[in-house]
Amino acid sequence: MDGLVSLAPVLAPLFGMIGALGGAWLVYRQTRRKTDSDAQVAAVRTVTDGFTSLLEQQRAAANQTLERMASLEAKYSDLERRVEHLQEEQRQWRRWKAAAIEYIHLLRDLLVRDVPHSPPAPEPPTEIAVDLADRDGP
Repeated sequence: MDGLVSLAPVLAPLFGMIGALGGAWLVYRQTRRKTDSDAQVAAVRTVTDGFTSLLEQQRAAANQTLERMASLEAKYSDLERRVEHLQEEQRQWRRWKAAAIEYIHLLRDLLVRDVPHSPPAPEPPTEIAVDLADRDGP
């Protein structure tokens, strides 16, 4: 025991130094783990923020596409209505033209039949001459 007591002045600072180094190592290890954990959290947060941003952009693009589709559908409906209106107008003009040609033929027939010694009927205008010739032909 006397040997241990005589070594006390040497062993005490040695064990104190080993304790200080052990404590420093524990603090370093705890700090390193916290830094690694913070880095992982930051990486996860960065990835999450990136995906969130990407999802928001995708939603905005989808909403814009839906708005464009709605606008195009409205324009398409308007064009359909215009086409239907123009087709109806065209049908009316065709009916009017057919009725006018028929009326002209009736008038010419009456003129030729009722007035036997009158001069021949005047030639039709060039705009409708083809249509009148088509009816006279058959």
